[in-house]
Amino acid sequence: MNDTSAKVGQLIYQIRQDKGLTQAEFAKQLKTSQSAVNRIEKGKQNLSMDMLGRISDVLNKQIVSLGTGAVNLRIEGGHELKGEITLKTSKNAAVALICASLLNKGTTTLRSVARIEEVNRLIEVLESIGVKTRWLPGNDLEIKPPAKFNLENIDREAAKKTRSVIMFIGSLMHHESSFKIPYAGGCELGRRTVLPHLYGLEEFGVDIETKVGNYHVTSKRTLPKRNVVLYESGDTTTENILMAAAGIDGETVIKMASANYMVQDLCFYLQKLGIKIDGIGTSTLRVTGSSKIKKNVSYAVSEDPVEGMTFIAAAVTTNSAITIKRAPLEFLELELLKLEKMGLEFTLSNPYPAENGRTELVDIAIKKHNGGLVAPVDKIHPNVFPGLNMDHLPYFVPIAAVAKGRTLIHDWVYEDRALMYTEMKKIGVKLELADPHRVYVDGPTKWRATDLVAPSGIRPAVMLLIGMLAAPGVSMLRNVYTINRGYEDLAERLNSMGAHITVNHDL
Repeated sequence: MNDTSAKVGQLIYQIRQDKGLTQAEFAKQLKTSQSAVNRIEKGKQNLSMDMLGRISDVLNKQIVSLGTGAVNLRIEGGHELKGEITLKTSKNAAVALICASLLNKGTTTLRSVARIEEVNRLIEVLESIGVKTRWLPGNDLEIKPPAKFNLENIDREAAKKTRSVIMFIGSLMHHESSFKIPYAGGCELGRRTVLPHLYGLEEFGVDIETKVGNYHVTSKRTLPKRNVVLYESGDTTTENILMAAAGIDGETVIKMASANYMVQDLCFYLQKLGIKIDGIGTSTLRVTGSSKIKKNVSYAVSEDPVEGMTFIAAAVTTNSAITIKRAPLEFLELELLKLEKMGLEFTLSNPYPAENGRTELVDIAIKKHNGGLVAPVDKIHPNVFPGLNMDHLPYFVPIAAVAKGRTLIHDWVYEDRALMYTEMKKIGVKLELADPHRVYVDGPTKWRATDLVAPSGIRPAVMLLIGMLAAPGVSMLRNVYTINRGYEDLAERLNSMGAHITVNHDL
């Protein structure tokens, strides 16, 4: 057997085991024999593109990239959700922690990492520059850096598919005096300037020039001579500057920092590496760094508030009663207050700690509203934490669509995201675009099924999926790679609560 067949077979075996399927059950769903499944899992069976597609569909997991074939979702809408869902860990925290692991010359084990496309691309970048990574049971990710990074060999295709790659600068600047990083990609949400990163890193003696297809980075690694005031209080900007400060001996004061959940997770991890950080959860961070970080550490990523808001929106839009378990309350409180004032009823469990020992979790029981929601008196708009989370804002579009009255949603952060909201008109939402940042939503909505290609923004794509769950009939949401960048097994998890979603592939 060849090495590729063995790896694919082992992957299929692991996913089947995770799904709790026997070989016989798996064979029955594939419409093949148990002996054929046994050969596949041992790498002794040639697999056609058709068979790979069928395996992916049965396991609800894309096994390999099938040429240029898209992954699509067929949604039979109009079904009520019920039961409970447990949140997975944060995608945004995971990508920051993966980038920060390069500060550590020891082994980092990140526990319960979401196995999403964004993480997969970062792992591909890591392995291309010499980092050894290994998935352990329980979705734990082990990361071992090399003695010397091979940055000339960086996987450009993987790097260009994720904007997060820009955060490698804050960690790699401590290992290399000169290197190149491909331009950041990811969601197309307007210009999303990287200048705040560049201005902040300049304070550490980092010079960044933009040349054809790359950032050319030169690093002198100097302790800032003054407080580092962030040009913009962005999450990834704060994380990049935190990594820059963590790897230099001495104290750095960062002002106008984001205090959002992923920044706090990064701070907790850096503390485990021995970095002293005061002011976590505020806009001023005082960081005492170290140029000699070498520890074998294990850190548990905290749960994802964006997933929490996603399932809240799915419940509200479909008029369903569900319980969302392990929700990080601090990062959902304002959203819940807005919903309470719109007429939504819910209960919260007593708080309990996340595995990291720092984040406070609750279980949220959402009740059916039976059409009793009313539009908010004031506009819904995002802000830096502790304001309403920018990633949560799109989920108020389908929520507003089931409320009586007119809601103004002001997405002032991104130039183009509000334009993506207009796709909701195709599934029945009465939506008026006031300008590139503001939309009016008039509810309640008479939902209708349709066939659409997913937009390039993760949240606008999931927003459409949520609307399709409420629309009676069969909808198709095509080319959902963008959803898989930010969510693990979203369709399957919605199905576990009563949704009717089928994953299929274009070959």
